[in-house]
Parts: sequence; structure tokens; C-alpha cells
Amino acid sequence: MQPRHRFLLALVAAPAALLAAAAAPKPNVLLICVDDLKPLIGAYGDAFAKTPNLDRLAARATRFDRAYCNQAVCSPSRNALMASLRPQTLGIYDLPTNFRVARPDAVTLAQYFRAQGYRAQAMGKIMHVGHGNFEDVASWDVPPFKPKGPHYALAASAAPANAAPHANRPTKKANGAAVESAEVADDFYGDGQIAAEAVRRLTAAAASAEPFFIGVGFLKPHLPFVAPKKYWDLHDPAQLPQPSRLTAPDGAPDYAPQSGGELRAYDGIPGGSAPLDDPLTRRLIHGYYAATSYMDAQLGKVLAALDETGLAKNTIVVLWGDHGWHLGDHGMWCKHTNYEEATRIPLLVAVPGHTGAATSALVETVDVYPTLAALAGLPTPPGLDGRSFAALFANPAAAHRDHVIHVYPRGQRLGRALRTDRYRLVEWKAPGGDPATAEFELYDYRDDPGETKNLAADRPAVVTQLRALLATHPEAKPQVKTPAANPAPQAARTTKGAASAAPAKTKQDRNALFERRDQNHDGRLSRDEFLAGQPDPAEAPKRFPSFDTNHDGFLSREEFVNSGAQGPKK
Repeated sequence: MQPRHRFLLALVAAPAALLAAAAAPKPNVLLICVDDLKPLIGAYGDAFAKTPNLDRLAARATRFDRAYCNQAVCSPSRNALMASLRPQTLGIYDLPTNFRVARPDAVTLAQYFRAQGYRAQAMGKIMHVGHGNFEDVASWDVPPFKPKGPHYALAASAAPANAAPHANRPTKKANGAAVESAEVADDFYGDGQIAAEAVRRLTAAAASAEPFFIGVGFLKPHLPFVAPKKYWDLHDPAQLPQPSRLTAPDGAPDYAPQSGGELRAYDGIPGGSAPLDDPLTRRLIHGYYAATSYMDAQLGKVLAALDETGLAKNTIVVLWGDHGWHLGDHGMWCKHTNYEEATRIPLLVAVPGHTGAATSALVETVDVYPTLAALAGLPTPPGLDGRSFAALFANPAAAHRDHVIHVYPRGQRLGRALRTDRYRLVEWKAPGGDPATAEFELYDYRDDPGETKNLAADRPAVVTQLRALLATHPEAKPQVKTPAANPAPQAARTTKGAASAAPAKTKQDRNALFERRDQNHDGRLSRDEFLAGQPDPAEAPKRFPSFDTNHDGFLSREEFVNSGAQGPKK
């Protein structure tokens, strides 16, 4: 039996004396996860953001000014949050592979609090679900709440994939519009429904003596940038900041940047690596700000319920963004890089009894799990990659780490990045490969905060110093190669996290083909990626809708492998 699983069983069977040791009520935990939210927040110094509720939370929380994700893409980042295991520890860098393939006995953050007598509930997006991945039912006492309803309010936004191009849709794509401003109520879109459900759950929790762990996962500002019109009207697009540098850092390896493939799958967005013109850039930036303001308003409803029920006085509140987002800087959009705009995240932690503060300590996403355990007075589970930063609440000026580490894959290479107070070093090589084959990026944020030049060749002494720090970390594992062997959700439910399943047989040639077509390495194929280089360009577009079995405009690995096995080889 693995140590972490033994630890969970020990918690379940803890002696009565241990359970009675704490006379004070157990603090509740409200974990708020926000999809694609960078620190574009008033409390973080953005003068253009309209985020009054985030700002009010920050006023009573500790604001972490140098918090970083462990990989700038949804599923690996959320694995790091919920399991406190880095992507390179798990060997999972994609969206489809469930974390239990690598660690069937992992004890998630929510699962750990359940074992301590908490009622664990979730609404919205906490773990990544989709692209072949699924909910971790062992983590929750009841099935997580998912909002229902269309992605768009306007028919013109969500035109069918075979609609002809028109003036407002110059290019035909599998997805609908990248932005939408509509005269609708907040609860038309998913985040309004999530907030309403969170209010209901908090109201019910206030009437119970049972401590809770509640996860609220807001979906915006993730693409598409949709929000009720009143949130668009908060911002004057002519005043919003525009990117100043439109090219990659000088001297960066040509594979290190990315072309925004996620965005380019939406209607009206140029394909390939074509630049976006100024009006489109301004519209997208406006949309990001509007979607953030919409999410902020929904957060306000949840925080108001926490206050009105009296729960705030005994509830730890964490607001965490899963990664940053490129908004046209360096000519890049979306996440999927090792650069500052993609990896720096907002992190606010409000602890009863502590007043608002700010810290410049370096922290990673994996640190949240052990920190919450410490703040709740619980022992730290073994085998975590993170370390508690609970001491920072008493002394925000203290140090926590001398560096953080994050990763991003590019084909057969993995970029392992160290971020220190001043520098970022990125080592590019195959996991487990010869160090002599590595290529490097080095950026100096004191002298060059805009990441304009790769200094690795100019400062070999700094590279040597940072490589020594990197050598203190275990070598990264390669990507787990059996995504089709994800354990069944039913097994996870019955074994409380020790699930396993026999590998499903798939055709490895189609898995390899999927890897080659997934140009932006986000674990799914856009319509453009699917069609690129097809030997039968006249027929290939007809196959995409039949492969896309869940009609989300993308092909997961499972959809590509299984549907392709029934049709013509590509």
C-alpha cells in the first residue's frame, strides 16, 4: 500500500482523542478557482479593471504578488492545486490524461478535508473535465454542480459550423464567435448559475454544524469572451491598454512562443500565425476585461452570502487563477508558454483573524494544499510537492522560496523554468535527456521586465548558477503514454482514490498522429489543426463534425483515435 493511501486510511480511523483535541470549531474552506484569470485586477494595480469584489476580498486577504502556476494550461495546473503534485512529478502535461493514471492513490485536497470530517462540495470548474478527462468523484460528497445552457445568447454568435462566411464572420471555424455582448441576465451564462448555486449551498451550510470545503469554479474570463452588455459598458475600449511589443523575445528558440491556436479556432480570427489587426486586438482585450468584470460580479454574490450568513468569521477564503493569459503581448494570445504573462497568477487568501496584507514571497500553486491543511490545524499529508506558506500570514515580509518552478512541453521537448527574484531560466530538452542537448532561455526582470531578449548566451555565469538550482529538482517524467487507460469514475468512487483500470487498447499510430497534429500542445485538435495537411482536403471537412461527438468544436484524443478507427485513415 502506498504511503499516501495509508495516511488517508489512518485519518479515517483517527483515535477519538485526536479528533477531540481541537476545542474550537474547525474553520470552513471556500476555494474559488477562476479560469484564465491573470492579475488584471484593480487590487493588483490595473487601473483599467473594474473588479470591485475582487478588490474588496483583497482588502481583507493576503495578496500574493509573485504567485505562479506549475504549468500554463488547465488540467495540469488544477492537478497541481488539488493533488499538490507538479506536472513533471506526475508526467502529465496534457488535458485528457486523468491524474489517477499516474497516481491512483493520490489524496486530493478535497478528499483530504473529507477524511477530516468536512463536507466537500463543488460547483463549476474545479478539476478539468472534458477532452477525455473526467470528474474525480472520490473528492466530493455529492456530484459537482455543472451549469446548463448555451454558450451564446445571440444566434449570430453561435452560427452552425457549416454557415457561410459573412461580414461579421470573415473566416469559417468550428467554434462560434470569440466575443459576445448581449442584453441578458447574469444567470443566462454559466457563471451566474454557478454563483446562484454557491449562494444556495452556503445558506444551507450556515444551518449545519458540519464544517465545509466548498469549491466554486468560475468559467470566465476563459474564451469565448461572453458577458452581459452592462459589463462591456463598464469599459471604454479606446482607453484600454494595447500590447506594445508584437514579436517574440530576441534570441528565443523558435519553438518557445506559440501562435494562439486556441483563439484561432473561433470564428472571425485569422488562422495560422497571421497577425491580428488593431481593431480585432482591441475588441478581444475589451472582451477579456468585460468577462472579468462579469465574473467579478458573480464573485460578489458569493462573498455577500458568506457575510450575510455569518460564515465569513470562520471561513478561510482562497481565490486562485489557474494560469495567466497572453493578451497580444509578444504577438501571442492565450496561455501555453513559460513566459511571465502566462505563468503569473492572482492568489488571494483571507484567513479569519488576519487583516489585509501583501507579500512578495515566491509561491507555487502546489503550495496551496499544504497551506490550507496548516491553516485548518491539520497535519501535512506526506508526499506533496508543495510546502506551506502559512507563516506568511503572521509575517508577510518573510521569504518562502528562493525560486519557483514551472514547465511547458513543445513536442518532444519539455521547458523546465525556474523563476527567481530577478531571473527566469528555461531549460529545453527531452525529459530524461542528456543535459548537453539542452537549449536555454534567460530573462532578467530587473533590467528587462518586458522579456525582450534571451540573455542565455550573454550571461553564462548566471545560467550556470541557475542550472545548479534546477539540478536540485528531480528529472521530469515523460508524458504518460496511456491516456485511454484513464480509470473509470465508478472505480474512483468505490475506492476513495485508489482506483485503477486495465488499459484500453488503442491504435498507437493514431495516438502518434494526434501528437503531430496538436500544434499548440493543448491536448485537443481545433478544426484548423485537424484539417492541416489532410490528403483529401475536399472530404476531410465533412469528417470533423462526425468525429466531434460532444459538439464542442474540438477533438479530444479519444474522439480522434476512436472516430478515426472507424473511418478513413488520415
